[in-house]
Amino acid sequence: MLLGASLVGALLFSKLVLKLPWTQVGFSLLLLYLGSGGWRFIRIFIKTVRRDVFGGLVLLKVKAKVRRYLRERQTVPTLFASTVQRHPDKTALIFEGTDTHWTFRQLDEYSSSVANFLQARGLASGDVAALFMENRNEFVGLWLGMAKLGVEAALINTNLRRDALLHCVTTSRARALIFGNEMAPAVCEIHANLEPSLSLFCSGSWQPSAVPASTEHLDPLLKGAPKHLPSRPDKGFTDKLFYIYTSGTTGLPKAAIVVHSRYYRMAALVYYGFRMRRDDIVYDCLPLYHSAGNIVGMGQCLLHGMTVVIRKKFSASRFWDDCIKYNCTIVQYIGELCRYLLNQPPRDSENQHQVRMALGNGLRQSIWTSFSSRFHIPQVAEFYGATECNCSLGNFDGQVGACGFNSRILSFVYPIRLIRVNEDTMELIRGADGVCIPCQPGEPGQLVGRIIQKDPLRRFDGYLNQGANNKKIAKDVFKKGDQAYLTGDVLVMDELGYLYFRDRTGDTFRWKGENVSTTEVEGTLSRLLDMADVAVYGVEVPGTEGRAGMAAVAIATNNCDLEHFAQVLEKELPLYARPIFLRFLPELHKTGTYKFQKTELRKEGFNPAIVKDPLFYLDTRKGFYVPLDQEAYTRIQAGEEKL
Repeated sequence: MLLGASLVGALLFSKLVLKLPWTQVGFSLLLLYLGSGGWRFIRIFIKTVRRDVFGGLVLLKVKAKVRRYLRERQTVPTLFASTVQRHPDKTALIFEGTDTHWTFRQLDEYSSSVANFLQARGLASGDVAALFMENRNEFVGLWLGMAKLGVEAALINTNLRRDALLHCVTTSRARALIFGNEMAPAVCEIHANLEPSLSLFCSGSWQPSAVPASTEHLDPLLKGAPKHLPSRPDKGFTDKLFYIYTSGTTGLPKAAIVVHSRYYRMAALVYYGFRMRRDDIVYDCLPLYHSAGNIVGMGQCLLHGMTVVIRKKFSASRFWDDCIKYNCTIVQYIGELCRYLLNQPPRDSENQHQVRMALGNGLRQSIWTSFSSRFHIPQVAEFYGATECNCSLGNFDGQVGACGFNSRILSFVYPIRLIRVNEDTMELIRGADGVCIPCQPGEPGQLVGRIIQKDPLRRFDGYLNQGANNKKIAKDVFKKGDQAYLTGDVLVMDELGYLYFRDRTGDTFRWKGENVSTTEVEGTLSRLLDMADVAVYGVEVPGTEGRAGMAAVAIATNNCDLEHFAQVLEKELPLYARPIFLRFLPELHKTGTYKFQKTELRKEGFNPAIVKDPLFYLDTRKGFYVPLDQEAYTRIQAGEEKL
């Protein structure tokens, strides 16, 4: 009886709601039935049909809204205007650092003053302005004001320095750089190499001697600017909104294009998929220069009218106190933050909050249950989706450890797939017909999303640098003649279609909540070490999220001043990209295509009982590299050394 009702429901959903032909619906179900051994199909069907139908309805709801907004040429600013109209005096933003509260009306007026000021300074629709600032209310008001004028914001990672920072500013072709006073030293370092025509504005406390001579103090200029809504630019839903810089396999950061429809899609999918409410209060301690903090989190404020509490930086000791103080009901996380919270000693506040949902990605199965049970959080809303990707996932029913799912019975609704790859090189493995080979349950593979440019949920907007797009697009993936986006991430699917994340092992790895490009780090280290051969890879450390950076260097240790080397690295690379471990060896072996062979290096890790080459690790208390002996290795394994 239950099976019959479920089957009829899935068939009707596929035919009437998705408007798919009976032949496609029936053929897909027949293939799964035969391929799953009959009764196993029935078990899969019963366990997943409710999840899959709900996910399909969420996709349809978001897709319908996107199509409507495309027709109406809506933008994020126009959707925000509707939010302001609904409740102008409701609190929109709270900055924890100064306990500053902004209503929707105040955010609207501040952002309009930004637009009018920039327009008076000659910026127009299609121009770019770079934003280099730590989290606070003004960050949101600045890029939103730029969007009201049609100016595209380049949101720059505050960890970047020197070459990487200069690269992001110059390649964006920004006409103005707005930076927080806290970032003034970094701007001074690159000032001599910036275009003379670049306008510089500093927001925050004003110290003329601490900023480049041509810099203007932005805050009083905005107070004197008109607060009325400027004339609407000629922008539509698929036009550029801003750029988010993402590390990849090509070295320096790449500017991923975020169009208005992408911003809406990412925020709306989690809103509807995880059943959020407009009266929820979100605690956002993630950086606003990344999509998780600025789209998934902040999008709930701008598009759905929630109050968002902004914290400058994550604090494990203050986390639950903040949630209690501001009555937060949703907290954002990355897996590493959850581990930090679990490592804190128990305190009363962790049991006195009103948080009902933790929203984020990277929460591993090993600590998932401990996190939700200790802190009494009923719903863990885990999702997957890079800034530029077209194949976002959502774990809508709270399957422990999963980052999402791909329907086994309605696979034609979700144009995503795991395909076989060489996990070390990420090279695609193809069949005799040249088409990529799909993975079976239990088999790891790279997640890909079929590119359909006419479909607002499946289009690929890519990067500002068109050359970078080619490395993220593959042909003949689902079938001959198609194109798909390559995520670069290896996942595993279980029998029910749940997808589980595996740490990257190719040209990138994740550490401190950031993706680290091995190419970028290798180039920097090689330059600093007189062009020595350097292989960078990630190694697993017990009790930590992601992989710690390790560099194998083909020079003798007596040719390297490690204390000076650490000091130089501090200026050259952001904290998360600096190698934690160093290994010095006579030579590095290469493949036939001249790539370093990292598989064995990665397997050997940093255990001095296995590795006979000189090993060192970055002692955070001393600030430089010290020998890694068996005693130090034991402390690291036990979590007694802070990395």
